[in-house]
Amino acid sequence: MNAVTLLGTLKKSGLSNTETLVSFFTRFLKEEGVNNQVIKLVDHNILPGTYLNMGAGDAWPEIYEQIEAANIIIFATPVWWGNQSSELQRVIERLDEVHDQVLAGKPSPLEGKVAGVIITGDSDGSQHIIGNISNFVNALGMSIPPYCTLAVQMKEQAKGSNTTKEELLKKYESEYTKMAKTMANELIKVARINFLTNVNSERS
Repeated sequence: MNAVTLLGTLKKSGLSNTETLVSFFTRFLKEEGVNNQVIKLVDHNILPGTYLNMGAGDAWPEIYEQIEAANIIIFATPVWWGNQSSELQRVIERLDEVHDQVLAGKPSPLEGKVAGVIITGDSDGSQHIIGNISNFVNALGMSIPPYCTLAVQMKEQAKGSNTTKEELLKKYESEYTKMAKTMANELIKVARINFLTNVNSERS
């Protein structure tokens, strides 16, 4: 099993709530033998556009190859004004060409992959973001299994707070371990079912 986490933090350096929550969660994937690659989107030159390849200097084609090779895709974002970050929104825009293929009657190269959503913020907005991402991945042939969203809203994550990484991890450990383990197990379970289904279909 291979997983890719698309990390939509806006911070190139310094403490990131979302990056910290991702590191907390992906530990449970690794414990189950899943190879996980975290792609910090802000570190890559992902050009604006709605196609899989926007030309010279575009980092997206290489990232998309990793997405295609994965069984599990995690969309991780902070909440900004009730929406996903601009970095994660760009992912949605760049995957629009896959949806064009679906509309043209072609099979989606992402069909059968499972998705999860990780969200951090100091106020509400997670349900709206989960709805957006769920609708989008479903249109590409992917699915979000039950219990596969991990949303943490708390004042310790507020912009400008002095919360340390250690304090965040302690909070996540004490209050979100069960939820994170359940999410990891459900993602792996459904990804394995889909993988075996595809293998059996190819053999028949």
